[in-house]
Amino acid sequence: MPRISDLAWRNLVHDKVRLAVTLTGIVFAVVLIVVELGLFLGFTTTTSGLIDRSGADLWITAPHVPYIETGVDFSERKAYTVLATPGVARVSKFIARFTQWKRPDGRQESIFIVGFEPGRGLGGPWNIVAGEERDLATADNVFVDELYKDKLGVSRIGDVVEIRGHRARVAGFTRGIRSFTTAPYVFTSFKNAQDYAGVPQDQTVFLLVKASDGRDVGALIARLQTTLTHVDILTTSQFSGMTRFYWMFTTGAGVAVLLAALLGLVVGVVVVAQTIYATTMDHLKEYGTLKAMGATNRYLYRVIVEQALMAALAGYAFGMLVSLFVVRGSEQGGAAILLPGWMAFGMFWLTLAMCVSAAFVSIRKVTRLDPAMVFKG
Repeated sequence: MPRISDLAWRNLVHDKVRLAVTLTGIVFAVVLIVVELGLFLGFTTTTSGLIDRSGADLWITAPHVPYIETGVDFSERKAYTVLATPGVARVSKFIARFTQWKRPDGRQESIFIVGFEPGRGLGGPWNIVAGEERDLATADNVFVDELYKDKLGVSRIGDVVEIRGHRARVAGFTRGIRSFTTAPYVFTSFKNAQDYAGVPQDQTVFLLVKASDGRDVGALIARLQTTLTHVDILTTSQFSGMTRFYWMFTTGAGVAVLLAALLGLVVGVVVVAQTIYATTMDHLKEYGTLKAMGATNRYLYRVIVEQALMAALAGYAFGMLVSLFVVRGSEQGGAAILLPGWMAFGMFWLTLAMCVSAAFVSIRKVTRLDPAMVFKG
C-alpha cells in the first residue's frame, strides 16, 4: 500500500492546471479575509484612537453623549471641582469637534479639530515626526498628519491657512494618525480650539481625568458623581467601546466588512471543495482499486484530508505573502489594514479548517465507492 502522504501529493500535482485553480481559490480567500478583517480592526482602532491614546482614566462628558464626535459644551468650571476631588492627579479640558479648514488656494475642507492643554500629558498628539508638542502652546499653531498634506493643501512647517475664519500656522506633523471620517484630525491648544470650533470661552466639550497612582477608579467615579451634576462620567474603555460600537455597527460599516470576510471564506470553501472533488472523481478507479486491495475507508479519508492540508499550507503561504504587501501598501493610504500576529496565527488554522471541511464533500463520495467497480467494463 503506498504511503498516504506520497499518494496525496501525487493526486494533488497530477493536474497542474487544477492545482493552480485550487491554490488561486485558497489565496483569494485568504487575502480577502485578511483584508476585510484587517480593515475591520483598522477601522475600530481609528474610530476610538483619540480616546485610547488620550492617557486619561476617565472622560467627563455632557449627558447622553454616545460617541466622541457628538460632544456637547458644558461649563469648564467643573474642572476645578474635579481637581479638588481626592484621588484625582490631573484634569485637562479637551475639545473635539468638526469645523472648516480653508486651504491657501481658497478651497474649503472639513476637519476635526482636537484641542488639548499642552504640558498636562492628556489628549495630545502622538507619533510626532516634525515639531514638538510644546509648540502648540503658541497661539495659532496646529499639527496635522502627513497623510493629509495634499488634502489640506500644506507641505511644510510654517504654511498658513484659516480655520473658521481664524489664522492657523502649521507647526508640526504626525505620522499615521488617521481619521475614520473624511475629516482629518488637526491638533492645537485648547484656547486655539475654542476659536476654531466656536466653543465659548467659559465652556469645554470634555474633561480628561487622570487618577492618582494606585487609586480605585470605580471609587473615584462614585466620589465624582456626588459632586458633579448634569454630566456623565465614563472610563476610557467605556467611552472607547461606545464610539467603536456606533461607527462599526450602528452605521453598518463594520457589518458590511464582516460580511465581505464571510464571503471570502465561502468562496474559498466552494473553490477548494470543487477542485478536490474533481480530483477525487478523476481518481475514482484508483480509489476503487485500493479498496479492492484491502484499503480501509480510514486510509482513503486520510489521503483526501492530507491532500487538502497540503493545498491549505501552500495556499496560506502564498496568501499571507500577498496580504503582507497589501498591508504594507495601506500604510500610505487613508484606510489602515492591520495584521497583528494573533490574526495571522488564526488565519493559519482557519485556512486548514476551510480546506479540510471542503474535503468532506469528496470523502462522502469515496465512502459509497463499491470496490467491484474496478472489474466492470
